[in-house]
Amino acid sequence: MFSFLEPSYIKEARLVIKSARKLLHYKRDLLSADSVAEFNAAIERLEQAIRDRDRPAVEAAAQELDSKWGKYLPPASEAGWRENCEVFLVAIVIAIGVRSYFLQPFTIPTGSMQPTLNGIIGKAITEPPPNFLVQAYQFATRGRNYFNAVATADETVTGLNERKMMFFFTLTDIQCTHRTYTVWAPASTLRYTFDVFPNKQYHAGDVIARGYIDAGDHVFVDKVSYNFVGPHRGEVFVFSTRNIKRIEKDLQEAGTEGSEFYIKRLAGVPGDTLRVDSPRLYINGSEASEFGFQRVMSGVGDYRGYSNPPPFNANFSFGAYFLTSPGQTFTVPPHQYFAMGDNSFNSSDSRFWGTVPQDNLMGRALFVYWPFLPHWGFVK
Repeated sequence: MFSFLEPSYIKEARLVIKSARKLLHYKRDLLSADSVAEFNAAIERLEQAIRDRDRPAVEAAAQELDSKWGKYLPPASEAGWRENCEVFLVAIVIAIGVRSYFLQPFTIPTGSMQPTLNGIIGKAITEPPPNFLVQAYQFATRGRNYFNAVATADETVTGLNERKMMFFFTLTDIQCTHRTYTVWAPASTLRYTFDVFPNKQYHAGDVIARGYIDAGDHVFVDKVSYNFVGPHRGEVFVFSTRNIKRIEKDLQEAGTEGSEFYIKRLAGVPGDTLRVDSPRLYINGSEASEFGFQRVMSGVGDYRGYSNPPPFNANFSFGAYFLTSPGQTFTVPPHQYFAMGDNSFNSSDSRFWGTVPQDNLMGRALFVYWPFLPHWGFVK
């Protein structure tokens, strides 16, 4: 009853018995009946020695039982590797479970939420990239990758082949007539920021692309909360684009199959009536009061407020359908949500392609986990 008062050799012997019984139960199907009986007899001798409080007999019986482990239950070959593999597989299962049901990482792809959250940003520079130590520091703190592609011969660009590395980083192979130049940048950024496109020609020594790419904020998305409480107006949320017809059409025209995930600020919940009188957003007749909206409308720093986008023009297949003038209102239908980017003047959002179905919601943006500058921390 008062096991804590027992001598240490008794406690150790009881642990030996407990371990032996567990191991015997685990390996019983691999042993003969005689081996199991002999093993049980060794356990019984140790138990009897414990009952007799005979220390020499306890120690001898414990040593005998230990020797039988090696005789009848030899350690598995490559036990260390097996144990490490088991730990690794368990870690993978846990990570998949967390990703599927609790927290999912998400990378901000575009600038529609700037300056609240950074998308992938490219900048051309004239000087060569800094030394390795500076590059390593800036990669860790800002997710910044430098590149310096210089033509080694007279080249003509024949293609841009974009690919992923380690699921997070985007690289593009600039295929030329003599060789391929690999840079840490999406193909679209090379086209629009660095003016690299097929059939463009360079002389030997010309800079094809020199600069850096900031990888964009990496965010943990809370996938649990929406199972218990509804989305709240003003929070940043992530959703799938499936069944949003105009987005699906744009993806098909771009040659992308399936759905994507977007991140925006939740501007309207079911029943809300919205209006934009630039730079102000009005919800149900009053100026939006939530912190996120007030910050966007403040005009402080890089925030510019909300805009009325140009109305849809069928001749150019461009423009918005909703909130295109100060007098136009929109009421959010049941089970739908209205999404807007904080970079309202340059955001493709619900003004252009309509509301987000409730079934598309993934969760709210919770925490920027990388890079560490400038937005590390909880998303507001």
